[in-house]
Amino acid sequence: ELSFPVLSFSFSPSLPPGLGFNIVGGLDQQYVLNDSGIYVAKIKQNGAAALDGRLQEGDKILAINGHKLEHLSHSAAVDLFTSAGEDVQLRVQQRPTMAMNVPPSSRPDGDSSVSSLVILVAVLGAAAAVTVLYMRFQPQLRRHF
Repeated sequence: ELSFPVLSFSFSPSLPPGLGFNIVGGLDQQYVLNDSGIYVAKIKQNGAAALDGRLQEGDKILAINGHKLEHLSHSAAVDLFTSAGEDVQLRVQQRPTMAMNVPPSSRPDGDSSVSSLVILVAVLGAAAAVTVLYMRFQPQLRRHF
Protein backbone atom coordinates (compact mmCIF):
# COMPACT_ATOMS: atom_id res chain seq x y z
CA GLU A 1 0.00 0.00 0.00
CA LEU A 2 1.44 3.32 -1.07
CA SER A 3 1.28 6.27 1.29
CA PHE A 4 0.51 9.75 0.03
CA PRO A 5 0.53 13.08 1.88
CA VAL A 6 -2.43 13.88 4.11
CA LEU A 7 -3.36 17.56 4.45
CA SER A 8 -5.69 19.29 6.85
CA PHE A 9 -6.96 22.71 5.86
CA SER A 10 -9.88 25.10 6.14
CA PHE A 11 -11.52 27.32 3.60
CA SER A 12 -14.63 29.46 3.49
CA PRO A 13 -16.94 29.06 0.52
CA SER A 14 -17.93 32.36 -1.07
CA LEU A 15 -19.94 33.35 -4.13
CA PRO A 16 -21.04 31.31 -5.98
CA PRO A 17 -22.38 29.25 -3.07
CA GLY A 18 -21.09 25.77 -2.38
CA LEU A 19 -17.71 24.16 -1.97
CA GLY A 20 -16.90 24.19 -5.67
CA PHE A 21 -16.26 20.51 -6.29
CA ASN A 22 -18.09 17.25 -6.99
CA ILE A 23 -17.48 13.99 -5.16
CA VAL A 24 -17.67 10.33 -6.11
CA GLY A 25 -17.47 7.16 -4.04
CA GLY A 26 -19.15 5.70 -0.97
CA LEU A 27 -20.20 2.24 0.15
CA ASP A 28 -22.83 2.00 -2.57
CA GLN A 29 -20.83 3.66 -5.40
CA GLN A 30 -17.19 2.61 -5.09
CA TYR A 31 -14.95 4.80 -7.24
CA VAL A 32 -11.80 2.77 -6.52
CA LEU A 33 -12.08 -1.02 -6.37
CA ASN A 34 -12.37 -2.27 -2.76
CA ASP A 35 -12.34 1.29 -1.41
CA SER A 36 -15.54 2.98 -0.25
CA GLY A 37 -13.77 6.31 0.25
CA ILE A 38 -14.96 9.67 -1.02
CA TYR A 39 -12.92 11.26 -3.83
CA VAL A 40 -12.88 14.64 -5.55
CA ALA A 41 -14.30 14.05 -9.01
CA LYS A 42 -14.26 17.57 -10.45
CA ILE A 43 -13.14 20.99 -9.29
CA LYS A 44 -15.57 23.64 -10.54
CA GLN A 45 -13.91 26.56 -12.29
CA ASN A 46 -13.99 29.73 -10.15
CA GLY A 47 -15.58 27.81 -7.25
CA ALA A 48 -14.32 27.97 -3.66
CA ALA A 49 -12.04 24.93 -4.01
CA ALA A 50 -10.52 26.20 -7.29
CA LEU A 51 -9.87 29.65 -5.81
CA ASP A 52 -8.29 28.07 -2.71
CA GLY A 53 -6.07 25.87 -4.93
CA ARG A 54 -5.09 23.11 -2.52
CA LEU A 55 -7.73 20.50 -3.34
CA GLN A 56 -7.11 18.54 -6.55
CA GLU A 57 -9.20 16.16 -8.65
CA GLY A 58 -8.53 12.59 -7.51
CA ASP A 59 -7.79 13.56 -3.89
CA LYS A 60 -9.41 11.33 -1.26
CA ILE A 61 -11.36 13.26 1.37
CA LEU A 62 -10.89 11.55 4.71
CA ALA A 63 -13.01 13.90 6.85
CA ILE A 64 -15.10 17.07 6.67
CA ASN A 65 -15.52 19.25 9.77
CA GLY A 66 -14.26 16.37 11.92
CA HIS A 67 -16.70 13.79 10.48
CA LYS A 68 -14.80 10.81 9.08
CA LEU A 69 -16.02 9.71 5.67
CA GLU A 70 -15.45 6.00 6.26
CA HIS A 71 -18.23 3.47 5.67
CA LEU A 72 -20.76 6.01 4.39
CA SER A 73 -23.11 5.77 1.46
CA HIS A 74 -22.64 8.35 -1.28
CA SER A 75 -25.80 10.22 -0.28
CA ALA A 76 -24.76 10.33 3.41
CA ALA A 77 -21.44 11.86 2.36
CA VAL A 78 -23.22 14.39 0.12
CA ASP A 79 -25.39 15.38 3.11
CA LEU A 80 -22.27 16.13 5.17
CA PHE A 81 -20.89 18.34 2.39
CA THR A 82 -24.12 20.22 1.75
CA SER A 83 -24.55 20.96 5.48
CA ALA A 84 -20.88 21.89 6.01
CA GLY A 85 -21.58 25.55 6.71
CA GLU A 86 -19.43 28.66 6.23
CA ASP A 87 -16.08 27.45 7.62
CA VAL A 88 -15.12 24.08 6.13
CA GLN A 89 -12.32 21.92 7.49
CA LEU A 90 -11.12 19.08 5.26
CA ARG A 91 -8.71 16.24 5.91
CA VAL A 92 -7.45 15.11 2.51
CA GLN A 93 -5.14 12.39 1.21
CA GLN A 94 -3.55 13.78 -1.90
CA ARG A 95 -3.39 11.79 -5.08
CA PRO A 96 0.12 11.40 -6.46
CA THR A 97 1.07 13.60 -9.37
CA MET A 98 1.71 11.84 -12.66
CA ALA A 99 5.28 13.17 -12.59
CA MET A 100 6.11 10.68 -9.85
CA ASN A 101 8.13 7.66 -10.90
CA VAL A 102 5.50 5.07 -10.03
CA PRO A 103 4.97 1.93 -12.11
CA PRO A 104 1.51 1.91 -13.74
CA SER A 105 0.42 -1.15 -11.74
CA SER A 106 1.04 0.77 -8.48
CA ARG A 107 -1.15 3.75 -9.28
CA PRO A 108 -4.30 3.87 -7.14
CA ASP A 109 -6.59 4.11 -10.16
CA GLY A 110 -4.93 1.06 -11.78
CA ASP A 111 -4.26 3.06 -14.95
CA SER A 112 -2.15 0.65 -16.96
CA SER A 113 -3.99 1.08 -20.26
CA VAL A 114 -0.82 2.06 -22.16
CA SER A 115 1.06 -1.09 -21.18
CA SER A 116 -2.03 -3.21 -21.88
CA LEU A 117 -2.29 -1.66 -25.33
CA VAL A 118 1.37 -2.41 -26.08
CA ILE A 119 0.90 -6.05 -25.05
CA LEU A 120 -2.27 -6.34 -27.16
CA VAL A 121 -0.53 -4.92 -30.24
CA ALA A 122 2.43 -7.29 -29.75
CA VAL A 123 0.16 -10.36 -29.43
CA LEU A 124 -1.90 -9.38 -32.49
CA GLY A 125 1.29 -8.75 -34.49
CA ALA A 126 2.68 -12.17 -33.55
CA ALA A 127 -0.62 -13.86 -34.48
CA ALA A 128 -0.63 -12.10 -37.85
CA ALA A 129 2.96 -13.15 -38.53
CA VAL A 130 2.22 -16.80 -37.69
CA THR A 131 -0.85 -16.72 -39.96
CA VAL A 132 1.13 -15.27 -42.88
CA LEU A 133 3.92 -17.85 -42.43
CA TYR A 134 1.44 -20.71 -42.20
CA MET A 135 -0.39 -19.65 -45.35
CA ARG A 136 2.89 -19.08 -47.22
CA PHE A 137 4.36 -22.49 -46.37
CA GLN A 138 1.16 -24.55 -46.19
CA PRO A 139 1.63 -26.26 -49.58
CA GLN A 140 5.20 -27.27 -48.66
CA LEU A 141 4.06 -28.67 -45.31
CA ARG A 142 1.53 -30.98 -46.98
CA ARG A 143 4.15 -32.52 -49.28
CA HIS A 144 6.41 -33.50 -46.37
CA PHE A 145 3.78 -35.32 -44.33
